[in-house]
Amino acid sequence: MSTLPKIAWIGLGIMGAPMAENLLKAGYPVTGHTLEPDKLDRLATAGGTPAASIAEAVAGADVIVTMVPASPQVEAIAYGPDGILANARRGALLIDMSSITPQTSVDLAAAAAERGLRVLDAPVSGGEAGAIEAVLSIMVGGPQEDFDAARPLFEALGTTIVRCGPHGAGQTVKAANQLIVAVNLQACAEAVVFLEKSGVDLTAALEVLGGGLAGSTVLTRKKTNFLTRDFTPGFRIDLHHKDMGIVTDAARTVGAALPVGTLVASLVAALRAQGDGGLDHSALLRGVERLSGHTTG
Repeated sequence: MSTLPKIAWIGLGIMGAPMAENLLKAGYPVTGHTLEPDKLDRLATAGGTPAASIAEAVAGADVIVTMVPASPQVEAIAYGPDGILANARRGALLIDMSSITPQTSVDLAAAAAERGLRVLDAPVSGGEAGAIEAVLSIMVGGPQEDFDAARPLFEALGTTIVRCGPHGAGQTVKAANQLIVAVNLQACAEAVVFLEKSGVDLTAALEVLGGGLAGSTVLTRKKTNFLTRDFTPGFRIDLHHKDMGIVTDAARTVGAALPVGTLVASLVAALRAQGDGGLDHSALLRGVERLSGHTTG
């Protein structure tokens, strides 16, 4: 029998499934619930325990981790008679690793406290590859003592783990992260089209750019996507569109100007409106190609 905390994991999508599997590899007992039966089968194959409902998953859990797409889904799984708050034991730690609005996190923490539950908001960056490789960056909001208690679990999932402040701070930092990633992706996409239309060897160009000041994790992770035009989703345009809405709304609330970010948010929205919402966010390249009248063979 493991002496590690019992984990309930809610949400086994592109990110959630490999993250839950990394906890299993680290020796944690994991019971999981999601709406997709094949993902439950995957969890069972990895050594986890599938649960037919949220109530079944969280029963007796020491730590509950949620990883779902957006604020409405977090609220749907947290509240109501069948939700986490109504069925988790008092004293359990709820860690929401979804990317949602800071206010949703603050409200969840307050509602959970009334039920005797502790809460951390702990969104991540690193995409599907980072989730698989357990090298995620984890930005955390909540009390120091709860962060300290959760740190061993976080260390099974990521390599950069930082408490950013009180409830909601993790989500605020994640919003800033998504702003930087989107602007970087757009710059890379524009550079790719510029280079190709100029007749430069793109492979050589991206190699040398990656080694200089223009280099970035975005360029390193997405270079192959740009070269092969493979936009199999690691992080979908639909989700980045949601995240850009979060950061632009939050910036408006605090009075921060986002002149470049607002433009890129519009370009992400346009790509989604053109039917590319299910593609990887590196598909911003397709938008630049359309604007440039550029096609590849």
